[in-house]
Amino acid sequence: MRNVVILGGGYGGIKVALGLVEKNLPEDVTLTIVDRNPYQSLKTEFYTIAAGTVADKDVRQNFPKHSQIQYVYGEVDKVDVEHQQVLFLDRSETVSYDYLVVALGCEDNYHGIEGAEQYTESVQTFANARKAGLAVGNLKANGKVTIVGAGLSGVEVASEIRESREDLNIRLLDRGNSVLRPFDPKIQGYVADWFNKNDVEVIHHANVEYVEKDGVCNNGVCYVNDVTIWTAGVQPSRIARELPYKKDNQQKIVVNEYFQVPDDPKVYVIGDCASSIHSPSAQLAGLQGEQTAVILQAILRNQEPKKPRDIRLRGTLGSLGKNDGFGNMMKQPLTGIVPRLVKSGVLWLNKRH
Repeated sequence: MRNVVILGGGYGGIKVALGLVEKNLPEDVTLTIVDRNPYQSLKTEFYTIAAGTVADKDVRQNFPKHSQIQYVYGEVDKVDVEHQQVLFLDRSETVSYDYLVVALGCEDNYHGIEGAEQYTESVQTFANARKAGLAVGNLKANGKVTIVGAGLSGVEVASEIRESREDLNIRLLDRGNSVLRPFDPKIQGYVADWFNKNDVEVIHHANVEYVEKDGVCNNGVCYVNDVTIWTAGVQPSRIARELPYKKDNQQKIVVNEYFQVPDDPKVYVIGDCASSIHSPSAQLAGLQGEQTAVILQAILRNQEPKKPRDIRLRGTLGSLGKNDGFGNMMKQPLTGIVPRLVKSGVLWLNKRH
């Protein structure tokens, strides 16, 4: 038997698995999906858990069931590429592989800022988003929340918390001179106006020096607050960063056009762990997963894989609470209820699939 091991049951990993089994996987092949949770969590919706506006069950779903798919639930410690084994922190058994797909996603990048990891909440894992939601939900009236980072995650967290708790004092620290710097100026202006109307304080040109238990020190000014949420950058999973392969300047693994590690072609890397011309996103991971499945299907049948097509992203969507949003769709900036409805539709389709 040949074992294809997929590390990570997120958007990319599940697309690989579904793409393989839907095309009549050879009978001598077994798929092993490794994940820390016994369910697929929808990471693009973790901000709703942090704000307490959605129940846990609404942002997770059961893994697909198939006779050729088996699951191992545990926290990966490292990958022994020499012996082709996956080792775990919380279990003594190892998992051997003939082919490996690394789809472990990303984790927070604290940029070496003192106290950031110790004293801030995170929305990068299901468990951490739950913890953040508990901290926000337990705040007394007029509690203070600071979100560090005004990219897509920071904006969605701040707006969702505002919708959840009108009484809270919410501050958003933005390193640049405008929120959502990668987006169209029309969207930047719309979101800035939304924050102004909904009493979310935005501080631009932020430079966080250190974080304490009860506050954040920025540009020489220390803001006292009750909860600090970190959304100021991500990096590939530690497991991926420690693999002995060539990396780019963001510590992402360099792959060839077939998503293979050039020096170890039985290892595939997709999503946030793989070097790419595109910014990391669930959409990118899913498309790469679909293409990797086609490539692996050919290789498992001893066929020459076809070169995959260039990936074309359909756009980026964001929410401002439940009834407002923004996004780049078909290279056009959109704001208001339409992009918010489209985002809800995309979530519905993901769950249905």
